[in-house]
Formats: sequence, structure tokens, C-alpha cells
Amino acid sequence: MKFYAEQPSRLARQLVADLLALAWLLVFCLVGLHIRDQLLRLRAPATGLVDAGAAIGEAFGVAAQGASMVPFIGDTLASALRSGQSAGQALSGAGQEQLDLVSTVATNSAMVAVLLGILVPAVLWLPIRLRYARTAGEAAALRTGDPDLLALRALTNAPLGQLRTITEQPATAWRRADPDTINALAALELTRLGLHPPQPRESELSAP
Repeated sequence: MKFYAEQPSRLARQLVADLLALAWLLVFCLVGLHIRDQLLRLRAPATGLVDAGAAIGEAFGVAAQGASMVPFIGDTLASALRSGQSAGQALSGAGQEQLDLVSTVATNSAMVAVLLGILVPAVLWLPIRLRYARTAGEAAALRTGDPDLLALRALTNAPLGQLRTITEQPATAWRRADPDTINALAALELTRLGLHPPQPRESELSAP
């Protein structure tokens, strides 16, 4: 596979497109982090509940411990105060559940934002780049091995107007294996992909 063109103009366009895709992903990562930070601010009330519940539970626990030392009614008072301690613990537990819920929602929302950002280049940019890399890699391999097949690809892909700039009957010349036409068609296909044209074959260089 060949991910980048050899001709500067096509290479520059590819680099710009790749940088834009990376910038797009970076922006959505930052958006996801911003969403997460904003949602985590909702933890403040839940944090207050946790702290308040813990303080209430601790206060009632200390009071219950002290009340248990009172003669005759100590156990009754301690039992009543332990009810308050349990209520404080329940309040703290409710706050903790809210904290966990807010954290989960914040993290999931950030992930959704990032995934949405990935979806666009994954659908629009990545298939184009992979298709080019495969096609250009095959063409680069054929450049030194089989320019005839490159010429056939040019006959298939190039507009008729471009083909007739080479010869009035490009398909006929290709079937006759005319070397000039084959090289010109191969060069046309390689140029379409932003690659350098093929080098003349040794037999052509040695021809009088």
C-alpha cells in the first residue's frame, strides 16, 4: 500500500486532508472532556449530602455512645440516637449513589461525543485514504512490472477527452501493443494517482 502521492500538489492536498481529520478528532476529544467537566460540576450537591450525612451519623454515634453511660435510661437513649446515626448513614449513602450516577453520566457523555467525532472521518475520510493507498500501491508496483496493465486502467478510468490527446484510437493502439501509446496511457494513470510516470524500458532505450 502507498498512502501518499509522489507529486507535490497531490501530496500537499493529502497532508492537508489528514491534518484536518486529526484536528477534527482532537476537537471532539476536547469537546468530550469539556462536557465531562461540566457534568461533573453537578457532583457538588451530592458531595454536600455525603458530607452532611457523614457528619450527622458521626454526631449521633458519639451521642449514642455517651448516652449509653446514663444510668437506667442509657440503653433507650442510645438506641434512639443510633436511629439518627443510621439516618445520617442513609443520607450519606444516597449522596454517594448520586455521585456515582453523575460520574457515570459524565463519562458516558464524553465517550459519546468522542465516538461521534470518530464516526465522521471513519465514514468519509478513512475509506478514501485506504482506497487510494491500495490503488496507488498496486499502480506503483505495476509501474516497473506491467505498464500494459496500467495503460488498460487508464483506458478504463480516464475521460475520453484525455485519452484522445494521446491518440485518436487509444484502445486500438493498446491492442497493437504500441509502446509509445502504452507508456503514455500508463503515465496518464499514474498522474491521475499523483505518482511519477514509468521509466522507459531498456528495450526502448536501446532502440535506434
